[in-house]
Parts: sequence; C-alpha cells; structure tokens
Amino acid sequence: MSSCAVPRRRHATQKDFRAPPAPDEGRPSMQISEQDFRQFADYVKAHYGIHFKKEKKTLVEGRLRSVLMSRNFGSLAEYLDYVKADKTGQAATEMLNRITTNHTFFMREPAHFHYFKNTVLPYLVDTMRYRDLHIWCAACSTGEEPYTLAMLIADYLGPRRHGMDTKILATDISQKVLDIAKAGVYSADKMNDVPAEWKKRYFTTDENGNYKVSDEIRSEVIFRRLNLMDPFPFRSRMHVIFCRNVMIYFDTETKERLVERLYDITEPGGFLFIGHSEGLNREKTRYRYVMPAVYRKD
Repeated sequence: MSSCAVPRRRHATQKDFRAPPAPDEGRPSMQISEQDFRQFADYVKAHYGIHFKKEKKTLVEGRLRSVLMSRNFGSLAEYLDYVKADKTGQAATEMLNRITTNHTFFMREPAHFHYFKNTVLPYLVDTMRYRDLHIWCAACSTGEEPYTLAMLIADYLGPRRHGMDTKILATDISQKVLDIAKAGVYSADKMNDVPAEWKKRYFTTDENGNYKVSDEIRSEVIFRRLNLMDPFPFRSRMHVIFCRNVMIYFDTETKERLVERLYDITEPGGFLFIGHSEGLNREKTRYRYVMPAVYRKD
C-alpha cells in the first residue's frame, strides 16, 4: 500500500441523534409539553438549521433533562428564554453540545478520499493560481476529516508543498468537538482505518496508547466555530468544500438554500462533497453531478 493509499471501505455508522442513557433509577423524569417542544424546535431550526420532527420530542427530553433539573428550570420554555437572554453565547453553545451528536472516523466514506487524491488534487495543482488551495471542511466534527485531507495533500505534494498555502479551514457549530479536534489526540480504536505508514509518519503515541497528530499536520488545519446558517466570513472562493453528513438534519428548504450559498462561494471548476445519504435535487441545483455525493461547479 502506498503512503497515501486509502483502505477499503468500512461500513459507516451515520452521524445521528442517539438518545442518551436512561436517567438514574428513582430520579423524576422531566416531561416537555407539546407546545414547549414546538417552540424549541422552531427556534433551533431558525437559528441553526437543525430540524426536529415531532417524533424527536423524547430525544430532546433525554438530552436536556439533566440541565433542566440541575438548574431548576420549571419548563423547556423557561430554559429557552434563558438561552435567548444569555448574551455571551455560552448557554447556546452548551445547548448545541447537548442536542447534537458528532460521530465520525478517519477515512469515512473512503471513495471520496480516493477521488480527492486521484482526480481533484492533480486538477487543482495543475490549474490553481497564486500557489494556494482553498479547502473547507464545513462540518469537521472532531477533526478526522480535515486531518485526513491534510495527510493526503502532504503525501501528494511532498517537497512541492513548501512555498504553497495548503491550509484547510475546518469549522463546526459545536465548540466541544472543535476543542477535541484542535488537540488532535485519538484513542487507538479510532485509528483502525488509518494506514500504518501514516501512523508512523504523521502521529506520535503517548504512554496510554493514544495517537496525537503531528505538529506538521496540525499546523495545516485552521479550526473555527461557524454556524452554517450565518453569513460565510470568507474573502476567497473555495476550490473544495466538504459538507458531509450534516444536511441530513435540515429540511428540504434549508438544505437547498445552503447548497445555493455553497455554490456561490465555490471557485469555478471546484468541487462539493456531501454525505452519501444527502443527494441534491439535480433539477434545482446549479452544481453538476460527478459521482455519488460529489458535485462540481462548471
């Protein structure tokens, strides 16, 4: 296997909203009214794009039960008022950390990385101007995706990378996962799909058997918190956008509006990668279909 080869595909467990464990035995359960749930769901959708159907009421109860009870909120509506009133944004950050789950791993949906390595990178290196690449991971979770791209770029370019700007922008709405991503430390079970050569070249290990991404690779990824519903703070268009396994939580209108905004900041000839469960409406999108979950701006 070459140093930048991508291993065979492992079955991917989708990023999901899994319910937490049941509350401690004997502890009273917090019940959320239908009206409070609808108000909460409308707020979350309007501000963060996350669409909770009515069937998710029990899930929201489970996810927020501990904070509602520990802080003596009498209802979900009261908690939502608290989140809205907090001007520091910390309450909203905590809420988002509780209601979202970020599940990912190195080499998730490996066909994308094969295509990026064999087709996208050669095209970009041959055609880019000013010796810089603009790559954005728009829902980077705990960092495995942008670090994978950074290692592929390092392998492909080798010494040619010197003098080039190949830094990857990696964003997520959850500060909790961004802190994990910035640290770049992963347990051994998270490394199952990482090639052995990469483990030797781009990671170090500690006394507990954890793997830490090398400074060389970590320096190639810039992590920032970003809500995809907010205006994009970019001055340059992107050559490649990875926006995978996040739009599955948006309704059709929100998803189509986001895709239009992504198109507008994509460089002509650039690529959009989405999750395999997130097809675009080819009758409406301006992107051209390339292969499953890969699109291009002509």
